[in-house]
Amino acid sequence: MANGYCVKCKTSREIKDAKQITMKNGRPATQGLCPVCGTKIFKIGGSAAPAGTTSPTDPAKPAGPTDLTTPTASPKTPAS
Repeated sequence: MANGYCVKCKTSREIKDAKQITMKNGRPATQGLCPVCGTKIFKIGGSAAPAGTTSPTDPAKPAGPTDLTTPTASPKTPAS
């Protein structure tokens, strides 16, 4: 089940009678009731991805330099 924030209880609660809806702007949301006080809970965003799907992530980044220290300058020798 989905969790949402109840503004009346001021805590996160499991949404009772949760329904997946689409807002006017096309974004997914979950709407339901607080099981304790009955206030309407509304959570913007989609539900968990179905099993077997992968979320889009950045491909592996190329390895950068591991030694980030600045090179030390060799001591200057007096010119002869």
